[in-house]
Amino acid sequence: MRTEARQLFSYWLVALYLVCGVLACATAQSLVWLDAPEGGRSEAYGVSADGSVVIGITRDAQGRTRAFRWTRATGVQPVETFPDTTHSEARGVSADGRVVVGWVNRGQGEYAFRWSIDSGCELLGELARRAYGVSADGRVVVGWTQTGAPARTFRWTPETGVQLIRDGFIEAWGVSADGRTIVGRMPDVFGAQACRWNEQYGLQPLGVPANGLQSYAYAASADGRVVVGAWMPRGVMRVRAFRWSEARGMHLITPDDEWLSDARGVSADGTLVVGIAAYYAHGRAFRWSPETGAENLNEVFGSLLTDSSHLANAFAISPDGRYIVGVGHNGTTMRHEAFLLDTWRRGDTNGDYRIDDADLLAVLLAFGTGGSGTTRHEDINNDGLVDDTDLLTVLFEYDGGD
Repeated sequence: MRTEARQLFSYWLVALYLVCGVLACATAQSLVWLDAPEGGRSEAYGVSADGSVVIGITRDAQGRTRAFRWTRATGVQPVETFPDTTHSEARGVSADGRVVVGWVNRGQGEYAFRWSIDSGCELLGELARRAYGVSADGRVVVGWTQTGAPARTFRWTPETGVQLIRDGFIEAWGVSADGRTIVGRMPDVFGAQACRWNEQYGLQPLGVPANGLQSYAYAASADGRVVVGAWMPRGVMRVRAFRWSEARGMHLITPDDEWLSDARGVSADGTLVVGIAAYYAHGRAFRWSPETGAENLNEVFGSLLTDSSHLANAFAISPDGRYIVGVGHNGTTMRHEAFLLDTWRRGDTNGDYRIDDADLLAVLLAFGTGGSGTTRHEDINNDGLVDDTDLLTVLFEYDGGD
């Protein structure tokens, strides 16, 4: 015990020395732009729980799309599908980043795929045409097929294969982390309305607000009790973001003067929502919480944006709400590129926006490992090991919660 105390004291001394200028650690959050092809663009649609993997698409100057998987070590890499693939898109990723889902076009039509580090790429069957969501463990894939009229939702697992949901659920856009609840849209007298489905309760329409015309659901909380999406009012060409919960029903989450807003991602507990909001031609990524309402990410994280860069749309958020991905305009490259935004302070391991004893203890308990759970937040510098560097970062940034 005396040895451990002496070692900890030495860490404090080293940290004080580093304060003098040997090491400069930033307390600010971080923004990473992901590459795009020359003359093209990239868009990010999903992020792993620990922010180490991002998936999405690149689009070249000829308009051809290619599914990609990004890590800090490899950068943007195409998801290897099939030699005859003409287009591909990646739309969902598992919590650990090892499974990616989407679809490919092989010249004769679109086919849903599931790619994994362990087994490579596999098609999900003739009936599965577009895969949009995957459960946290990578074992449940959802999407829809257009082999018949109208389209129908499918749910795939390794054990069951493709199962069609036949009670009017036409398009699935997302699935809860536990794989039990699917969200999307169903037919309605005016076109379509948002819905959710699970085996226990079947299909449940989520409705539209007063004077609403249509609604769409894109994502769900980990337990499926919170759903987010967009709706269209009657009589005017507008789209408005909504959040639906079992307790409150459907409510709008962006200001009335926004002519276009769309909620695309939600945290595991349902308290944080991300998407796009626009006033006329000025699209901007937003984050909503009950405490703050809808915040413009370009204002909240303006210090990270240089050369007139701009965050246009947020498509997904990590389960703990730390990482946000989407697409924006990179002022340095002058291209529209996918982005990865880390919203936590450096050294904050639990997301309470303080760096205190709890963070210090978390790093000490995880010392010598890769970090705990799928988030691995104790590995502050993302090098795969919780070590002296991570501990010194917490000590250097320590504020005791003040």
